[in-house]
Amino acid sequence: MIGHPIFVMTLAKTRELLREPEALFWVFVFPVLLALALGIAFRSKGPDELAVGVQEGDGAAEIQRTLDDSPDLRAAILHAGAAGRQLRSGRVALVVVPGERWTYWFDPTRPDSRLARLAVDDLLQRAAGRVDPRTTAIRQMTEKGSRYIDFLLPGLLGMNLMGTGMWGIGFYIVDARSKRLLKRLVATPMRRWHFLAGQLGGRFVFLVFEVVVLVAVARWIFDVPLRGSIGTLSLVSFIGGLTFCGMGLLVASRARTLEAVSGLMNFVMMPMWVLSGIFFSTARFPELMQPVVQALPLTALNDALRAVMIDGVSLVGVAGELAIVAAWGTAAFFAALLLFRWS
Repeated sequence: MIGHPIFVMTLAKTRELLREPEALFWVFVFPVLLALALGIAFRSKGPDELAVGVQEGDGAAEIQRTLDDSPDLRAAILHAGAAGRQLRSGRVALVVVPGERWTYWFDPTRPDSRLARLAVDDLLQRAAGRVDPRTTAIRQMTEKGSRYIDFLLPGLLGMNLMGTGMWGIGFYIVDARSKRLLKRLVATPMRRWHFLAGQLGGRFVFLVFEVVVLVAVARWIFDVPLRGSIGTLSLVSFIGGLTFCGMGLLVASRARTLEAVSGLMNFVMMPMWVLSGIFFSTARFPELMQPVVQALPLTALNDALRAVMIDGVSLVGVAGELAIVAAWGTAAFFAALLLFRWS
């Protein structure tokens, strides 16, 4: 059994990756550094103060004092020209123009401007004597799973499975083809599917470690929840990794140069980097685009990873997402089997 082509190719692929410091960096170090950087940058620290300008005029000083009493606002008196420039450049979110009636000058396309308008109007109306007819209570969401890092980590995991699966296999195959190494394998008893399966096997040796490292670092440093079972998370990651390895095989099945495969890889992965909800929710895209967005394999994988990690969903609960991912992987592998050439 030790001489079976699949085993030999798996062992060769594993040794090749171990001898490449660059591959180890992109598989293990880069996703951890990215998670650390984004986790720190978007840590849960409460909203920043909103900068508000008060245009010079009668009553400007009183308005400034009222707004400065709020811990959420930072007000400054500005002359008319400076107020317009600072609002235009984004240095202030809102300008209050005093007078017989207050005028709120803001950009309605900016979320911070709309928020500042509501906060400023509420403060000024209360200072003028407004009383709410009904009392209200505040209940804040503080449980784990609602933070940005909790949303981000599964997306980074999915992105890493896609990137290392496609680049790790695609570049090796094209590099070996350009050096005429693949052509020598034609004379061996190894079949085409043995070679392709061996490439997948070598990739999966590292799959376990890269998932464990990224999830362990996220839980240790940021206390990212893992509410689902480890077995379900492992299976979802396995199917996702298998799919993108298959897509890497397909992209590299005919390419002859590294430049060609690089362009093809970027062509395939770029839409998923943008559309598949790695850094922000796919719900931000318009309804017309949703069928395309939801059909992408990385979108389904990210949704499944988040459902398992954040919501504790079982394997049955992510069966639909896994079906989409598996369909892409199966189609890509068999297409690669048909299109692959040694030279």
